[in-house]
Amino acid sequence: MRKKYKVKLTPNQRKQLLKVVHSGKQKAKTITHAQILLQANSGKEGPGLRAKAIAASLNIHERTVHRVRQSFAIDGLETALHRKKHRQYKPRKLDGDQEAHLVALCCGVPPEGRKEWTLRLLSERLVQLEVVDSISRSTVHRTLKKMNLSLG
Repeated sequence: MRKKYKVKLTPNQRKQLLKVVHSGKQKAKTITHAQILLQANSGKEGPGLRAKAIAASLNIHERTVHRVRQSFAIDGLETALHRKKHRQYKPRKLDGDQEAHLVALCCGVPPEGRKEWTLRLLSERLVQLEVVDSISRSTVHRTLKKMNLSLG
């Protein structure tokens, strides 16, 4: 059986959630989470609805209601309203200017003694020209593929 997390909002929290819902200037997911908490509130001013009823009224999955309740009970109001930041986010290796250098190299004349550019040659040349500190062939390949360019 699933552990039940009760939502009891303070008057201040309830006021904050009502402001989120009525202003309409937040992300849709944030507004939905605020509505879940308001309907799940088992305090004095809340209806204390069950997950099934909340899910039906908001046209969402019951599991979403359980997750928002759990997040509120464990981590608090702000965490229940807003998504967590992704932990595995990695910034892009090449920015716009660096991508432009790569395209210019790719479209230019290949090095002496070569008929065409290879991914290895392109990645080595980007490092030689100090466009980047280091770059893998697969990153060069993904960047060219994203721009619909091919070496062959």
